[in-house]
Amino acid sequence: MNPSVPRRQGGSHRAGSGPGQVAGARAGSDEEQPDRRTGWARFLVPVVLILMWFVVGGFGGPYFGRISEVVDNNQSSYLPASSAATQVADLQAEFTDSDAVPAVIVYVNDAGLTDADRTYINGRVPALSGVSGVAGGVSPAQFSNDGKAAEIFVPVADNDDAATTVENLRTAVTEGLPAGLSGYVTGPAGQLADITEAFGGIDTSLLLVAVIAVFVILVVVYRSPLLPVLVLLTSVFALSAAILVVYYLARAGALAVNGQVQGILFILGIGAATDYSLLYVSRYRESLRDHPGRWDATLAALKGTFEPVLASAATVTAGLLCLLLSDLNSNKALGPVAAIGIGFAFLAAMTFLPALLMLTGRAAFWPRRPLYGSRHPDRDGDARNGIWPRVARTVKAHPRRVWVIPTVLLLLAVTGMLQLRASGVPQSDFVLGETSAKEGQQVLGEHFPSGSGSPVLIVAPEGDLDDVAGAVLGVSGVDTLTVQASGTPAGSLPVTADGVQPSPVPGAAAAPTVVDGKVLLEATLTDPPDSDAAEQTVDDMRGAVAGINDVLIGGETATTIDTNAAAIHDRNLIIPVVLVVILFLLMLLLRSILAPVLLILTVLLSFGATLGVSALMFNHVFDFPGADPAVPLFGFIFLVALGVDYNIFLMTRVREESLQHGTREGVIRGLMITGSVITSAGIVLAATFAALGVIPVLFLAQLAFIVAFGVLLDTLVVRSLLVPALSYDIGRSIWWPSRLSRPPRGLHRRGVPAHAGKDFAP
Repeated sequence: MNPSVPRRQGGSHRAGSGPGQVAGARAGSDEEQPDRRTGWARFLVPVVLILMWFVVGGFGGPYFGRISEVVDNNQSSYLPASSAATQVADLQAEFTDSDAVPAVIVYVNDAGLTDADRTYINGRVPALSGVSGVAGGVSPAQFSNDGKAAEIFVPVADNDDAATTVENLRTAVTEGLPAGLSGYVTGPAGQLADITEAFGGIDTSLLLVAVIAVFVILVVVYRSPLLPVLVLLTSVFALSAAILVVYYLARAGALAVNGQVQGILFILGIGAATDYSLLYVSRYRESLRDHPGRWDATLAALKGTFEPVLASAATVTAGLLCLLLSDLNSNKALGPVAAIGIGFAFLAAMTFLPALLMLTGRAAFWPRRPLYGSRHPDRDGDARNGIWPRVARTVKAHPRRVWVIPTVLLLLAVTGMLQLRASGVPQSDFVLGETSAKEGQQVLGEHFPSGSGSPVLIVAPEGDLDDVAGAVLGVSGVDTLTVQASGTPAGSLPVTADGVQPSPVPGAAAAPTVVDGKVLLEATLTDPPDSDAAEQTVDDMRGAVAGINDVLIGGETATTIDTNAAAIHDRNLIIPVVLVVILFLLMLLLRSILAPVLLILTVLLSFGATLGVSALMFNHVFDFPGADPAVPLFGFIFLVALGVDYNIFLMTRVREESLQHGTREGVIRGLMITGSVITSAGIVLAATFAALGVIPVLFLAQLAFIVAFGVLLDTLVVRSLLVPALSYDIGRSIWWPSRLSRPPRGLHRRGVPAHAGKDFAP
């Protein structure tokens, strides 16, 4: 709007009284009037944009189902980039001709294994060897000392079909079981298969739930049959473009994508594009009341929307790209992938949707079409019975009370963070619910050394083999120790305090395998590899060999330790960086120092309260076993960046209104104008992130609750009450040190209307 054009009370215009209006246009009419642009330009530009996006959608649509081809859920996609465990994982392949992942087959009969059971188990070895995808020889069955269980080690080829191989093994393991005998497939390969299966619903159920949730909300918000379709089409096309780019970058090796990253890309792409679209639709509907023609209405809507949406997209993108500082591969992978999703969400909302609405005009809003020259229910402030006018009147009447009470309640909720257990969870708890691998691991721990199938790997100099062996065997919790060896059927030799033992096969010439002067040892622990006791044992082992140079300790337990340590390091490094980056962007956008600082503080308060409530829910309602250390970091990235988004939408409009009406009146008008659209956007984003809960993965379930609850808290409390009331209470000083914070006389000398700095509230 042109601030110099006066308005009649109630906000309606006479013909020709507003910007872009055509003389003779009839106020209160939905009749399309000619624009100031030629007819061909009015239609050619949107048609070209729509055709371009349909081409993108046509190419990208099929990749919704193909992106799983470049998804890697192997453990390496989650490893810390520079840890000792990662280095051991890289060196391990040099000691063997196979990069197989071990699967552990465990049979159990609680009443004791019968002769028929033993015969059946021994007969399964050839059948298991014949399963497609089994790499190398299957070990003979080893029976437990209590006579109730047996275990068989099966190497599974580490490729895209590893999960299928495990499923085939599970079929072979349970085929023709004698009565009373149960069989399970566990170990690293079994856990990998369970993770792959858990992520299998991302391409279908996750996307379907998210799209249906968004569509239902849009129908309720707009009460229109066509507009929700246009907005949802914009979101789907934006995600199609992002998936297309991510697919080819991942295929070329430029990006790493795992199941977590894929799920978040889907949700963030749909949610962000819908949020940006809601903001544009709100401004376009407003412009259609001020302009008789679609072209001028589109230009006015873009002018009012482009800056806040660009700032929002830039803020989220900057926060996501800070994840490139992470040492965890899973964190680092998310940054650029999600940033691509945000980028296409912005492009689609600012090009494709405006083009669609340009062609459909007022008909898109049927049956509640905005008439040219009609009253603005929110902006004109004459509606008395709406929710947001009532909220605005409350803020105006009792500003200090309105922001102090939510602040106190949020601070109380922050204390719940003391109960947040984010130090890591066992690998077997990564997937929610009962799984074959989880049950098998429990059985294995009851009848064998619990570390069977997932040994601790030790790479040491050949000359220090005896010293390393003595140090490791002296650690409590170590059951047995072997060294990788050639010339022996087992592929290894036992190691005791007396050194490397000879091969148990008479006449076999066996010697430790040496690669670049190093040997590989495997230590079996007495405790399950994903237990706290096992982690303590590995820490003790590392301490015991600390005085020996070039000794690296890895394996599943060491990987968990290093991953948790890297996640904590990332959290402590990235959170402050994200705060500084977002604060800087807000200062550029609002031309102020005080307002951005206060906005950041309110979002931090909202984030702390969200984590506090989440901790209570995780511990006492959902009964989760704990949380990954990366959960608070991911929650922070999304809640702070997205929470600031809504404050950006609010405060940019408040600043716009303040230039005409003064800060306090600008706050009230900005709150009324943006209340419904920002609340709708928050509900949409919360619903899309909540859809992550359909994937039975602990990390995603926790992230879904944190972001969904946090977005609603920020939208309904912080942005609706705390920020407006605090801004109203402070007055024009909120804009310090910009011109808006100075007295009206100084503003007038700089060519700004004298009333721009005036505060209307007493």
